[in-house]
Amino acid sequence: MKVLAICAIAVLSITNAKAQFSTGADIVSSYVWRGQPQDAGTPNIQPYASFTTGKFTVGSWASSSFIGTVKEVDLYATYAFSSAFALTLTDYNYNFGTQPNYFDYTKTTGHIFEGTLAYTGSVFSASANTMFAGADKNSSDKQAFSTYVELGYQITPLAKVFAGGLLSTGSGYASAKTGLTNIGLKVSKSIAITDKFSLPVYGIIGANTASKNAFFVAGVTL
Repeated sequence: MKVLAICAIAVLSITNAKAQFSTGADIVSSYVWRGQPQDAGTPNIQPYASFTTGKFTVGSWASSSFIGTVKEVDLYATYAFSSAFALTLTDYNYNFGTQPNYFDYTKTTGHIFEGTLAYTGSVFSASANTMFAGADKNSSDKQAFSTYVELGYQITPLAKVFAGGLLSTGSGYASAKTGLTNIGLKVSKSIAITDKFSLPVYGIIGANTASKNAFFVAGVTL
């Protein structure tokens, strides 16, 4: 949290760049993160809000299931080295029923901190994600440094294939198994509602070969 607060102060102190606010939300048929279901297959609403100035972005992303069993509020700060390369620090916090105090940053915290280095090109994309602090623990109650990597290939402007997997894992992931956990295809489409308004929708079909599960997620972006 302190790291993200410092990043936020740095962003707000930059006044010579054009600032931009953004907000929106997705409604998804179920919440699947990196190939792992985060609920019992119920719909979720996933709002976000961000502030960008120059190469810095700070924001929040959240998810809440319609039946109330999944609640997540994440904070993040991103520095874009270029239009393709970026470094992100994320503060994850979810399932408030088991970790009711959001502001607990002691040894009993439910927060997980992750660093992400990402490349997003016009065709290829890649990311490496490591949980470096917080509640991601191994069987010895030490920091697990769970690491997930993902590669993507844009087949067409509206279709993308991806493959990701866990190189190491701790309590930050539902899966105790390493290996290929998230392989699939995402297809997007805009449905014309009026002459001036279209509704973006998408579908993701994928599989987690480590746990031998498959999933299909349908989403609408508002």
